[in-house]
This record gives sequence, C-alpha cells and structure tokens, in this order.
Amino acid sequence: MEMIVSTTELAAFCERASHFEFVTVDTEFLRETTYWPKLCLMQVATADEAVLIDPLAPDLDLSPFYALLANDKVRKVFHAARQDIEIFVKLTGKVPANIFDTQIAASVCGFGDSVSYDNLVRSITGVELDKSSRFTDWSDRPLSEKQKIYALADVTHLRDVYFALVKQVDDSGRWDWVEDELAVLESIHTYVVQPEHAWERLKAKLSKPRDVAALKALAAWRERRAQDGDQPRSRIMKDEALIELAQQRPTTPEAFDRLRAVQRGYGRSSAAAEIIAMLKSVEALQKTELPKVADRPRGPSPKGAVGDLVRVLLKAVSEQHGVASRIIATSDEIDALVLDDNADVPALKGWRRKLFGDKALAIKHGKLGLAAGNGEVIEIDILDDDEE
Repeated sequence: MEMIVSTTELAAFCERASHFEFVTVDTEFLRETTYWPKLCLMQVATADEAVLIDPLAPDLDLSPFYALLANDKVRKVFHAARQDIEIFVKLTGKVPANIFDTQIAASVCGFGDSVSYDNLVRSITGVELDKSSRFTDWSDRPLSEKQKIYALADVTHLRDVYFALVKQVDDSGRWDWVEDELAVLESIHTYVVQPEHAWERLKAKLSKPRDVAALKALAAWRERRAQDGDQPRSRIMKDEALIELAQQRPTTPEAFDRLRAVQRGYGRSSAAAEIIAMLKSVEALQKTELPKVADRPRGPSPKGAVGDLVRVLLKAVSEQHGVASRIIATSDEIDALVLDDNADVPALKGWRRKLFGDKALAIKHGKLGLAAGNGEVIEIDILDDDEE
C-alpha cells in the first residue's frame, strides 16, 4: 500500500477528485510538545478511490490539495473536523470550502453528543474498527502496513457514514440544525486565537475589574510566548497559575514564593520579571481604564427549582426529538437563561429557541407546566387569570 509522495501524483489525484460530489478527509498529527499541530499524514477518499498523502515527503508540494480544499463544488467530509481544519487554516490561511462534519450530523440524528468515529461506524455499518494504531508515532517513517490500513479506514468507512447521515438529515428535515452547527466550523475565528482574546478560553469567574484586567494581560502574554516558541500553553504556565496570578498580582520575586500554583523559585526567572512589569502596569490603571464587569442578572437561582424544571424540559424535548440534549442547550446555557431572558446563548436563538428556548422561558414565567403521564413528560399550558 503506497503513499503519494510526489507533486505529480498528488496533482493527478486531486484532478480526479475534483469531478466528484464529495471527498472524505482525515489527518494524523502530533501536538504533545508543540503549540501548532505537526501534520504527519493525510487520508482522502472519493466515491471509488482512497489514498494516503505523505506531507513529510521531501519536495512534495501540497498546493494541488489546497486547491481541492478551496473548491466549493466538492464537499469535504470530516468526522470531528475542528482539529483537522485547524491544521489547514494554519497551512493555507483559509477554512476549507463546503464542509460537512459527520459528528455534528450524528448528534442531530440521535447518535448522542460527540459520538466517536468507531462507534458511529459500528452503529451504521456494523464494522468493528481496529483502533490499536491510534496512538502510534505518525511522524516515523516508514509507516507499517497496519498503520496504513488503520489510516485508510478513517476515510473509506466515512463514505458509508456520510451517505447514511445525509439520508437521515433529509428524512428528518434538520438541515437547518446541521447548518447552524457547521457555521462555527466555517468561521476562521474558530481556529485563529488572537492573544488579546486568549483569556476568554479560561474558565475563570472573576468579579473584580482589576482581576479581569490582570487575567487579560497574563493570558495574552502566555499566548504570544506559546505561539512564538511553538510550545503548548501549559508548558509556559498552567491555567490555574494564570488565575491565581491575576487575583494575587505579585510585584516582587519573593511574592511568587507565596503562590500555590507557581513552582518555588519561579519569581527569579526572566518570565517572572516580565509578569511583574505587566502586573505593575495593571495596578497603575485608573478605574476608568479597567474592563467593565457585567452585573450578574438577578433572577431565580439556576441551581434551584426553576433550573431543575428547565432541565427536565430539556431532557423531555431531547428524548421526544431523538437528539443529544447538549446540542440543544448546555448546563451553562440553562443557568444563563434562568437568570436572564435575553441571555446571549444558542439556546435562545434559531431552531433551538423554537424547540426549547421559548418553552424554557415559559416555565420560568409560570406560563408552562410539566407533568408525567403515560411514561413521558407532558407540557401543560397555564392560563392567566384574565384568560380563564
């Protein structure tokens, strides 16, 4: 089983592929010791051909394949596409045109949230995949026959999965659901992290404006260091250390030794000197220069009875429509809508609002009740006194 290692071979395959309605695509990469993923192998299949492409081959120009990715007449089918697309965005500066993610389609067709490729293949085709090569070193050459067979299976069975899911989405009339989810994958902002926005990825619930200002500065500093040095963020500094630094804001080397999340002696490093200078700048900010922290909306407790009722509604709606509950609303989104009728969450937009969001707000405001009957949850409209 040979791999494509020359530009001539690649161009010929991409020309053939350009005449098909779709291609299935997967990649193998390494990322344990780097910020940017290192592309080690590409697998691509048309309806009647499947190939392995070696991006590590000397003198191989990937331009023909990049042109295929940009061809909007050919749909690119992935499973759990985000990391694969991130690689291509880094290499080309663009998101592939006309993409389809079978994990997304599966979630709206009742296969559960974030279903794995091997489970999806088993459910749809009955084939049991050998995943023993999943964690091998894909940068090592030559690849074994077992590795090649494993890699090709990731795009050959994907064809059957794609056909089955397209039929299910057609039959259920849920293309708008799929397209809403794909919109996130189609946005280049999903893959390009600007250092000044890096703090948004952190799960930090800070309520003091100066703490937030410090976290923004620290997260941007770490992101730049990670990108410039091509190192994982956690090797620069772990999330919990950033959050503790933002709250404690040490301004001397000795103050670092009192922190739990930073190793002893770190305060005398060159990195700590940069952090100290940064935190001193944060301390010098006038109150008017600090970021605004949104007031917490005052409503029923999302962890109280109202939140519990909304969660029961979500489970009932999810079971009724045969779709993973998390694709309709997350726990955080439920908390947000219980606190705020106008929360900026997907659950209160588009098809999700029609399916669930409006009903959740009706429960919150006493317009809708829930009862159990015949083994299922029943929705009961509640009339105002003047409507009776």
